[in-house]
Amino acid sequence: MSTPSAPPPCPHLAAHRLSSRPLRFLRRCLRVRPLGRPEIRRDPRELPRCTPCAAAASPSPSRAASRLYACLSCAAVFCPSHAAAHAAASAPGHQIAVDVDRAELFCAACGDQVYDPDFDQAVFLAQSSSLLPSTSASAASVSVSVSPSPAAGPRKRRRVDYRAWAPDPAEFALMSSADPTTSASAAAPAGLRGLNNLGNTCFMNSVLQALLHAPPLRNYFLGDRHNRFLCPRRTPVRNRAVEADAAKAACLACDLDEIYSAAFSGERTPYSPAKFLYSWWQHASNLASYEQQDAHEFFISILDHIHENIKDEQHKSHAPGHGDCCIAHRVFSGILRSDVTCTSCGFTSTTFEPCMDISLDLDAGCGNNCLSVTNTKLHVRNGERSSAGVSSKVTTLMRCLERFTRAERLDAEQKFFCERCKERQESLKQMSIRRLPLVSCFHIKRFEHSSVKKMSRKVDNCLQFPFSLDMAPYLSSSILRSRYGNRIFPSEASDADAISELSTEFEIFAVITHSGKLEAGHYVTYLRLNNHWYKCDDAWVTRVEEHTVRTSQAYMLFYVQKTLYYKACERTAAV
Repeated sequence: MSTPSAPPPCPHLAAHRLSSRPLRFLRRCLRVRPLGRPEIRRDPRELPRCTPCAAAASPSPSRAASRLYACLSCAAVFCPSHAAAHAAASAPGHQIAVDVDRAELFCAACGDQVYDPDFDQAVFLAQSSSLLPSTSASAASVSVSVSPSPAAGPRKRRRVDYRAWAPDPAEFALMSSADPTTSASAAAPAGLRGLNNLGNTCFMNSVLQALLHAPPLRNYFLGDRHNRFLCPRRTPVRNRAVEADAAKAACLACDLDEIYSAAFSGERTPYSPAKFLYSWWQHASNLASYEQQDAHEFFISILDHIHENIKDEQHKSHAPGHGDCCIAHRVFSGILRSDVTCTSCGFTSTTFEPCMDISLDLDAGCGNNCLSVTNTKLHVRNGERSSAGVSSKVTTLMRCLERFTRAERLDAEQKFFCERCKERQESLKQMSIRRLPLVSCFHIKRFEHSSVKKMSRKVDNCLQFPFSLDMAPYLSSSILRSRYGNRIFPSEASDADAISELSTEFEIFAVITHSGKLEAGHYVTYLRLNNHWYKCDDAWVTRVEEHTVRTSQAYMLFYVQKTLYYKACERTAAV
């Protein structure tokens, strides 16, 4: 079987090369369109036409009659038929022309395209030059070395001289806002994006806004610690065995990672977390409806399912209360201490239990801890309106924490079995915080359900809460010191969790409020970003003043350890 040979070279092109300059001189006559196609350089307003018949090029490049050729010897423009007549009537050398729209060589005598390495090199250099910087300084710093061989294709080497780089104002602004967790503009901080209400889903949107801006959780997902594209739970269904429970195929962590990407993408239009809602319905089928749900129950449910999805393999043997099994527990998990003391012999029984949040009573045993305040004026600020002429009780978060850690006498029905007395005795119970989490969530009990009275009600008492909170008085070490003085007990001296009192200062970053009645209410989240407050009401995000946040009916309060709280305004002032 014979090997196909290359077509013989055009004799007219060979004669043209011997009688004229190499075709590389045409480089300065070429230009490159934005999409990279070369053509013969001409005035943009000029429409090439055939010299004898004045025929113009057709917009359709598929038609052969639309092609126009410029003679390389006299630069006259001809259509294909007149190009052949011009070549026959002219002296030798006028047979070779170039397509004005495609920059391709054409032999009018042979009636076909021809190829020349010098001309191809000129086209390649013209295309390469169009990719270089247009400024003279950039062009001067680049030196191009081309092989002298006529058969050489691409350039052999491109040498770029070193120049020190300094950012221009636009690049400097881009670098200043490169941190996805902060923004140079206080009016539009990064990650601030509304969430569409999908049908009574304000409870979900309010919790998601708080989770999106919890610093440790935010850094975990933005740091790509959980990649939804590599998650083993997101493998295609065809590669996974059929499971009886469809909930096992959904990963809330992957859907939460997708919401983080959408919130910090820079887009400001509201985002619809429909995929996340559907995945949560798969995990909590008993709550899969478009009815209003409790934000606190949703918060606990989300953390539990995240724990199931992304717990670390090396920590699977650890109990959730240790706080190192998954990101949810590493951020929100703390440990409570419960001391039950026998009033007869003084024996104390101590138990520890993990907690993801602390639920605080608002008005139980209010007594002297509450103040009665009557509003006599109507205050309207940032669209928020306070009630006028209505008497309301006001308590503080610190009083609620004091009540939570105060010793209380158990009822006669709750007598516990004393191991020393060997019988049930009256006792005192006292709660304290053994270990603080990175993010403390306080749940305010505003909804009361009484099985005895067979009724439910909402507590509308106002709650005053600080923006900076010191948790030292409520730690187990402080409670024990106030109970026993400065005596050191062996069991407490070896307690590794005693170091938690070194980081007891917290800063608030999110407040979830509830307005309306028990049956028909609405959840709203206030976010503290760059030391400014923003109201996230589903898809609407507006900036508000501190007064609006302080006078709202707080339902869930989120505090982060001060060492992790990033004050963007202080950083900007320092710069």
